[in-house]
Amino acid sequence: MTDTMLSIQLYSVRTELGQKRPATLRRLAELGYRRVEPYDILSDPEKLARDLAAAGLEAPTAHVKLLDAPIDEALAAAKTVGVETLIVPWADPALFADRAGVESLAARINAAAESAAAEGRRVGYHNHDFEFSTLIDGRAAWEILVELLDERVVLQVDSYWASVGGADVFELLPRLASRIRFVHVNDEEPEPDDPPTLGVPVVGRMSEVTVLAARSVELVVVEVVVDGDPLPAVERNTRVFQGALA
Repeated sequence: MTDTMLSIQLYSVRTELGQKRPATLRRLAELGYRRVEPYDILSDPEKLARDLAAAGLEAPTAHVKLLDAPIDEALAAAKTVGVETLIVPWADPALFADRAGVESLAARINAAAESAAAEGRRVGYHNHDFEFSTLIDGRAAWEILVELLDERVVLQVDSYWASVGGADVFELLPRLASRIRFVHVNDEEPEPDDPPTLGVPVVGRMSEVTVLAARSVELVVVEVVVDGDPLPAVERNTRVFQGALA
């Protein structure tokens, strides 16, 4: 199960990729990864596709700034790299201040999903904490966004940030199992300047999150953001989640 369900967000090794991308991708493959999640497929999709293939890696998902880039350009890059699901990685928090803002965001994402569907691809949305901590009429703005999104739009839940924002990830994953196709995980301690957790804590419980997610999602995606050399943390996290999925 590990080889098919575990992926890694390449932002985790962004500095190394800039310095020695082929070697870094090979190192990820040596750790047991077969799938990765790029954060930039637009700059040079042809070279990225070659480097991934040389390392024996696939990129079924990618974070793509669909709200900023022309959708045709994004879809062409996705085709070149082999990306099946283009995930919106971030939206302006100001859009979640009221229902009108959420409606406008949903309309833009739905339009992108319509274009992607015509090319046999999907669009997804990745959360941070503010979508959950911002309330509209007493409800988390994220819940309202999900209701407004076309059912073809899939969800990528960042389990840590959803928890920080106020979610109970252990309730969320089974309740929206048909919409949540990908889950981001990491087993690092929070940074000192991270906001307090408003929901059910997941720190120290990431293996539980992973086991629960594995019942319904397509991929569990590791993302590790640390100061300095990230490879020791990447290797440790990889072992943790490989063990949880074994």
